[in-house]
Amino acid sequence: MVTLAEVAQHAGVSASTVSYVLSGKRPISAATRLQVEQSIRELGYHPNAGARALASSRSNIIALMVPLRTDMYVPVMMEIAIAVATTARAHGYDVLLLTGEEGPEAVRRVTGSGLADAMILMDVELDDERLPLLRGVDQPSVLIGLPADTSGLTCVDLDFRATGAMCVEHLAMLGHRDIAVIGEAPAVYERHTGFAERTLDGLRSRARELGIRVLHRPCGGGYDAIAAIVTRILDERPGTSGFVVQNEQAVEPLLALLRRQGRAVPEDVSVVAICPEQVAVQASVRLTSVSIPAQEMGRQAVERLVAKIDGRDTDEVSLIAPELTVRASTGSAP
Repeated sequence: MVTLAEVAQHAGVSASTVSYVLSGKRPISAATRLQVEQSIRELGYHPNAGARALASSRSNIIALMVPLRTDMYVPVMMEIAIAVATTARAHGYDVLLLTGEEGPEAVRRVTGSGLADAMILMDVELDDERLPLLRGVDQPSVLIGLPADTSGLTCVDLDFRATGAMCVEHLAMLGHRDIAVIGEAPAVYERHTGFAERTLDGLRSRARELGIRVLHRPCGGGYDAIAAIVTRILDERPGTSGFVVQNEQAVEPLLALLRRQGRAVPEDVSVVAICPEQVAVQASVRLTSVSIPAQEMGRQAVERLVAKIDGRDTDEVSLIAPELTVRASTGSAP
């Protein structure tokens, strides 16, 4: 392994000069800096992470808080986490993954211990109890999600309110007037999780404007639970001709149940999903969908966080505009 002393010898300067070039703590002439940087490249020198952290008072670690709950669709959360880790690494940061449901205690542990330079929080609730702590510390943070009150916070998210409205508009344009929404597990709404609440709010608001009847049913559990929900919907609203699904686990059971009942998709019933692209294209009927931009959310969160660490960013909300892709699961109302 190449040492700092070997870089200094190669560049013809003192070890302290190499150290100042790396840390930026003292001004170094442009010619000397270029000479040192060239030696670093030629020798393949990599500064010791621990020494660099001590010198800069930084850990070069970002804490990612992603509580893994049984009512969550883990593949999406992990796709976001991978995008966070990949983008962070490109900026010279490693990621500390915190998966427990610790809430404020996890925030206190990170801010009080110096474990990380900054935090990214996922699974954000409308009245998230972690937020007062974030507002009370100087440590930079970014939310992937949108709480009810965004003051003093930096947030990145898909515009879920616009997503809900877009799904209703698409079905209304095709002539559907009775729409059922198969939502997330009941616990997601009980926690007032931001993405689910905002989708439903946008969907209902636009439906009222368009004169569309909407029936929303949370849906958790396995096939039997989903079958019971779908049967109940069709019993209560037999004229239902459009479904909006915001629950990846319910997609295939819904399509199977509609086939069993002799309802063809999209001739008799149209289905729109809010889900990852691969779920939509791999379904037994290729689904019209609004895709979850997991990679873009993770990338933007890190870019905003690094800017905050460097003092280049202010608190603001960045909402990614939804895009609806029409496939084989939607058609004109019967």
